[in-house]
Amino acid sequence: MSQEQLEKKEELLNKLKKECLNCTKCELHKFRTNIVFGEGSVNAPLVFVGEAPGEQEDLEGRPFVGRAGRLLTTILNQFGIDRSKIYITNVLKCRPPNNRDPKPEEIKACFPYLKRQIEIIKPKVILCLGAFAARTILNLPEKTPISKIRGKEFYSEEFKAYVIPTYHPAFLLRQRRGQEAFREDLKKALKLASLI
Repeated sequence: MSQEQLEKKEELLNKLKKECLNCTKCELHKFRTNIVFGEGSVNAPLVFVGEAPGEQEDLEGRPFVGRAGRLLTTILNQFGIDRSKIYITNVLKCRPPNNRDPKPEEIKACFPYLKRQIEIIKPKVILCLGAFAARTILNLPEKTPISKIRGKEFYSEEFKAYVIPTYHPAFLLRQRRGQEAFREDLKKALKLASLI
């Protein structure tokens, strides 16, 4: 990809971020300290999509910087991957109060931002971190449990990318037994994205 194409992607993402900064499409804008838009390589072959920012993310305006994010970074580093080589974002760009689950109307309000981010970056692979991200990206029924779909490889016509659902790193902090499955899923995504 040429320098000009990379700069165009950065310009498009920055424009989208500015739109997001002024967003009042749902009630979450009333509670946020910062929007948490996303970060990483605009040319990433792999995009991680989480659920929503937590307290630390809201304070810093960056995705996955709390305990779950530190675990994610550690596991990535164990595969020899620096976070800057991928792109990390969430379905929601604002933190739900008390880290409650996202409401359908909040997901609907934020989805156009996520969709546009992915369209601009054009990854080969999307790794969905948790059930909310997987159900949103794959347009699955609301009650679809992550345990039924994790580790499976889907192809999204909408995003023109492979999609692999896996556990959210916050779940791994509570249930260490899920770490082996998470590593398997991550390895699959990294290989599919030609990062390892």
